[in-house]
Amino acid sequence: MRESLRRLAYYIRRKATGADLLDQICESLDLLEKDYFGLLFTQRGDPRVWVDLNRRLSKTFRNEPWDVRLAVKFYPPEPSELADDVTRYQMALAIRRDLMEGRLTCSPITYALLSSYVLQSELGDHEPSQDISRALQQYRALPLSAITQELEANVDELYRKHRGQTPAEAELNYLETAKRLSLYGAELHAATDCQDVPIVLAVCHSGIAVYRDGLPMNRFPWAKITKICYNKRQFTLRLRAGQFEEFETSLTFRVHCTSACKKLWRCSVEHHMFFRRECPVPVHRIPGLSRLGSRRLSCRRTLQQLRAAAAPTAA
Repeated sequence: MRESLRRLAYYIRRKATGADLLDQICESLDLLEKDYFGLLFTQRGDPRVWVDLNRRLSKTFRNEPWDVRLAVKFYPPEPSELADDVTRYQMALAIRRDLMEGRLTCSPITYALLSSYVLQSELGDHEPSQDISRALQQYRALPLSAITQELEANVDELYRKHRGQTPAEAELNYLETAKRLSLYGAELHAATDCQDVPIVLAVCHSGIAVYRDGLPMNRFPWAKITKICYNKRQFTLRLRAGQFEEFETSLTFRVHCTSACKKLWRCSVEHHMFFRRECPVPVHRIPGLSRLGSRRLSCRRTLQQLRAAAAPTAA
């Protein structure tokens, strides 16, 4: 967390794909574990649209310059498995941004603990003369609305206990704390349930969760989901029969427009592929439903492949 967000310019050939640009950006940042990352851009007012890595950039963007933002797409369930300090640094930055923009929330004591690791990473060991309030605002450790005198006192107390931690150690401890948050690494999609009640579908490494008024109502692990599909504005999950059930169950949610529904479907399928599959596989059209978008999803290697590549080989 030793530097702030910055804008960089890259020159790339017009026939380049999203993957080509992602590779170029990651190389310039010395970011080796690039399979966890993707590129975000703004489309029709939506600031969180992922660039299709298999598609030519000239077909994705109508006008130049092509404005994109490097972002974490797949958050690992165990950050300690990450081999590279730069990867952990970028993940920590992403979580800080999620907290600042309200996509991720937590209790005041967790805010304090996370903030104390930010200060340890940015400033080193605690000094009596440090202004905690100013530091929290300067390093964007948490939303300004969450800062209180009590929280500042808790941050100060926790920060003192981190003496001796290197920036890399503080960043890993930050990630280990953040992974316990219920919405860690989740992509959030607004929808309505069968009773037309507004809900949020949260797609993450463990599956899909349903939230209502900020509270978790249901969770569907990937192992329980047998099919994910959409038709126009309807998003459907087919669930494996439970221990005392005879048949599979289908749940249908409604999204405000077809493009948002396709975005939710694509996000779900890509997360399932990355976290559950041994390797990327083609996604085939389902008879009776409208075309389900690109069959080539933006997932080049799965988590299992990354773990296998990182595993030590026998002598």
